[in-house]
Amino acid sequence: MIAAVPLTIVPLILYNVIAFVFAGGSATSPIWQSELFTLTLVSGQAWVPNLADLIAVVAVILLGTEVIKATRVHRRSVLDHLVSTVVMVVYVVEFLAVGAAATSTFFLLTVIAVVDVMAGFTISLGAARRDISVDQGEA
Repeated sequence: MIAAVPLTIVPLILYNVIAFVFAGGSATSPIWQSELFTLTLVSGQAWVPNLADLIAVVAVILLGTEVIKATRVHRRSVLDHLVSTVVMVVYVVEFLAVGAAATSTFFLLTVIAVVDVMAGFTISLGAARRDISVDQGEA
């Protein structure tokens, strides 16, 4: 059952904890721009990622993991897609209705959730189509 929980829920929870516990529910809190570290690149330029960048990176990595999970065909696929769709709806509703989520970072997280749902359905349908054609070929 826990495997049916989409990993894209992790950035949602992380964002909400930071937004409502540490940023006081403010989308413009300076915490989002707090510098994590500084790395001097070969070009000599300093790269200074912030907290919002970190959340986006985590979300993209988890999206990749979700896409890999979608390539496996199993009985839970329908449940996986249903829960991913619910998480995506939560993202969309929160982006539209909650002031603390009115940021470019949260919009990016919402887009990642939409891509997760679309990719999951597309990959699963392709895999199911292949399974059906293989089954018919064996008959």
